[in-house]
Amino acid sequence: MIDLDIVSLRTGYRKETFKPKDVVEEIRERIELTRSHNIWITLLDEADLAVRLDNLKHMSPDQHALWGIPFAIKDNIDLAGCPTTAGCPDFTYTPDSSASVVSRLIAAGAIPIGKTNLDQFATGLVGTRSPYGAVGNAVNPQYIAGGSSAGSAVAVRLGLCSFALGTDTAGSGRIPAGFNGIVGLKPTRGWWSTRGVVPACKSLDCVSVFTRSVSDARIIAGQCAGMDDDPWSRDIEFTGFNINMPRLGVIGGPDLEVCDSASGNAYTQFIDNLPFERVTIDMEPFTAAAQLLYEGPWVAERYAAIDTFIQSSPQSLHPITLEIIDKGAELTAVDAFNGSYRLEKLKSVTDKVFDAIDVLLLPTAPTIFSIKEVMQEPIQTNSRLGAYSNFVNLLDLCALSIPAGTLTNGLPFGVTLIAKAGRDHALLDLAALLRGEAISSEPRPGEFHLAVCGAHLSGQPLNQDLVTPGGYLVEATRTSSDYRLYALPDGKRPALVRDPGCGCSIEVEVWSLPDHSLADFVRTIAPPLGIGSVELMDGRWVNSFIAEPVATENAQEITHYGGWRKYKADGSAGLTED
Repeated sequence: MIDLDIVSLRTGYRKETFKPKDVVEEIRERIELTRSHNIWITLLDEADLAVRLDNLKHMSPDQHALWGIPFAIKDNIDLAGCPTTAGCPDFTYTPDSSASVVSRLIAAGAIPIGKTNLDQFATGLVGTRSPYGAVGNAVNPQYIAGGSSAGSAVAVRLGLCSFALGTDTAGSGRIPAGFNGIVGLKPTRGWWSTRGVVPACKSLDCVSVFTRSVSDARIIAGQCAGMDDDPWSRDIEFTGFNINMPRLGVIGGPDLEVCDSASGNAYTQFIDNLPFERVTIDMEPFTAAAQLLYEGPWVAERYAAIDTFIQSSPQSLHPITLEIIDKGAELTAVDAFNGSYRLEKLKSVTDKVFDAIDVLLLPTAPTIFSIKEVMQEPIQTNSRLGAYSNFVNLLDLCALSIPAGTLTNGLPFGVTLIAKAGRDHALLDLAALLRGEAISSEPRPGEFHLAVCGAHLSGQPLNQDLVTPGGYLVEATRTSSDYRLYALPDGKRPALVRDPGCGCSIEVEVWSLPDHSLADFVRTIAPPLGIGSVELMDGRWVNSFIAEPVATENAQEITHYGGWRKYKADGSAGLTED
């Protein structure tokens, strides 16, 4: 059986163990064995797939990051020449062009397999509100798969594609991930274009992705990202946090009692095993924001998304979908403004919560229902599922659901990492750390790595110049053995000078700074110091404080101390070098 994770496929292609045609043929065989899960609305036929496979012959595997990687597309996202239904047969249209994210993925060499089932018009967290059948959970099909991106999540878990696109307005890209034991990334709003996506709430919608690993999610994020003519696209200012010492916001007491006992215990067990600082937070302002999604003006926004269709063909909608969206027609402009005012007040409160934490760590969902339970109580069950997810897009946060254990009934349990907008890359790195996956030492987008060797080290007088603009410690390490260290005459700063073959390994710390803070930081650097590059002990080069040659004049060499801290502790009280 071919493993569909991206690294395995790349390796197999490079070694010619198999070809993309072999992968597609095996996937089609797997699909036939999983028909009862109601995963697909439209599958590409052999002729279409043959054309796409042929196109790969004109693309270099080395220059196309997703060459031969199969993926699925939620059926509210356009694929040129393939019907888009949004889970409603009478709404069906066939687009001439693909959604922006789909075009980017195909241009990178990815192969679309088909369009997946969903809660109609992306309205639901259950995966049952579809005329194409309720989607069965990948582990136990008697249970729900989560929604609205149900088919996409199950397709990934059952090995029918390497990754799948979903959308996320209220949790649709996270809850199905939690219920099926996979990774679900909901990026910062506007980082990935929503052009070519049937809207649920235009101001909140995000395209999301499901993968088997955090590494694969990071790869897909790199291909999907980028602004285009979508009016909701925006240039994201990325920031980060120290993933080795994150401050985690967690819940307990009444906020955790929303969970059933199995989910609550799984959550408690997961967080108890984490070696990080934990801060118990109050969910009240987050819960209040979540309630606005289905009680405030955003219901009207759902109505506005399909107003012409719902007015002309109300009988075409799933009864539950119609019941929810039709309420939007009753709301007024006054309701809309009052709702937005309420949200801004709540956001000012939740922003302060994130001043004390880096990441909010919550159960992805408080429970999981059987399909039968959802059919009996469709509104109440769905409402309960969004307790920990509905507020995220309203408050402009990014989020990532990861597997976190197994419930007593054998179903997967997931937790969601939630952070401020623009912290997507740091969130991916933290998730990789929690999952035991490799983490790149390269700076994340929007960040700048800087090695410091003196007064900017942790605990030293100028360290706040790094911390205040949002900097964090990446690693404590040493230079190669080609450096000399000098104490400048003012006694406050050292000078690091490269002298190949005649030096010593010097203690340094590598810090990450937001790109936007770099200009202000550089202005604080006085001569004879400047910014250049140094070689670390493992052979990597990183930007660092360096000194002009004139810095060694009238300066005391302190190389033999091996670092500024040691010198300050042992040598600066009057010891001199012979």
